[in-house]
Amino acid sequence: MDATSAVPGTLPDVVPDGATPSPRSRAGGRAEPLLRHVIGGILRRARLAQGRTLVDVAAAARVFTAYLSEVERGRKEASSEVLAAVCGALGLRLVDLVARTGEELRPLAPVRVLSSARERGALSAPRHVAPAGEPVRDLPVAETLRRPTARAGDVLLLAA
Repeated sequence: MDATSAVPGTLPDVVPDGATPSPRSRAGGRAEPLLRHVIGGILRRARLAQGRTLVDVAAAARVFTAYLSEVERGRKEASSEVLAAVCGALGLRLVDLVARTGEELRPLAPVRVLSSARERGALSAPRHVAPAGEPVRDLPVAETLRRPTARAGDVLLLAA
């Protein structure tokens, strides 16, 4: 779907538009986009895909036009209430915005493991890695929780 043929209530399938990245991450030395830039880009693309103006969407969401513009450009970090109102004005569900944000922030390269985690045995449990783009909810986490080497007080960290 291109940016001009979207239907209200759907998000256009477009790569983020040149958002200013945050300072380089310590782990990979790669620049990572700020959350407000990603969210703003998604909202702007959804609005443009519907052929709507800032004035129209801001009025429907009951926010100032200038504020919506700032949110779309990643200059303001909107509250959950404002995001819900803007999503409602665009005919989107908040969960769709969050899901698309997660898709755009998903790492493109494998995560580095700190040597201290390896030394503590944090990686002794079986690991299941989902290929990029596939949902993580189908991973067999329960097997890891029942491993025979687990001791009382052990902590298992799960990350999405």
